[in-house]
Amino acid sequence: MKIHFVVHEAFESPGAYEAWVKARGYEASYSRVYEHRALPGNVDNIDLLVILGGPQSPATTQQECSHFDAAAECALIAKAVKAQKAVVGVCLGAQLLGEALGARFGHSPEKEIGKYPITLTAAGKTCDKLAGFGDVLDVGHWHNDMPGLTDTAKVLAYSEGCPRQIVEYGPLVYGFQCHMELTRDVVGSLIAASESELAAATDRRFVQQSAALLANDYDEMNQKLFGFLDKLVADYTLQ
Repeated sequence: MKIHFVVHEAFESPGAYEAWVKARGYEASYSRVYEHRALPGNVDNIDLLVILGGPQSPATTQQECSHFDAAAECALIAKAVKAQKAVVGVCLGAQLLGEALGARFGHSPEKEIGKYPITLTAAGKTCDKLAGFGDVLDVGHWHNDMPGLTDTAKVLAYSEGCPRQIVEYGPLVYGFQCHMELTRDVVGSLIAASESELAAATDRRFVQQSAALLANDYDEMNQKLFGFLDKLVADYTLQ
């Protein structure tokens, strides 16, 4: 399996996604756009495309952030979906995934930073890839926005602060507004890059501060993510 990561910032790394790739002996490649590295010209050598998060939004222009080209990323995502590759978008990546499929991103009702529960919908409870999640699962969050929904999209999970946490756009195409890839190392990097954001959000009900963020145990959700990815790969190889 060849997994390609689009990484928007050095401090928002693949985390548990990368650990899963290494544990399974798969091959990883990277477009580190914060280093102005080019996106792939085609998807021929990609089995699973993972678009990670970042402080940008799909509306961020290149004048505002020179290394981020939302239109180019949406074009790559659209190619991958059309070629029936497996695609996972995380946070910003989930929003770009929706945009690539014609669904406008939106602002989440609440800012969420920390570890909070998501609840599976009826569709989520019948999704075999989420088997083992249980009805409720504590996962990582770090966002203000959420992905848009196409006419055929299924919301598989929601939280009290955001109605679109996991979205199925197709049997191989998923958007995760939540961050199930977070580890303590990744969280430490995010905290170091977000001191002003955290300081300005002390009054938000779904925002944890640094000490609480670092004290969270992220292992269980990482293992649940591994299970999801294993089932996604299995479905991909059967097509």
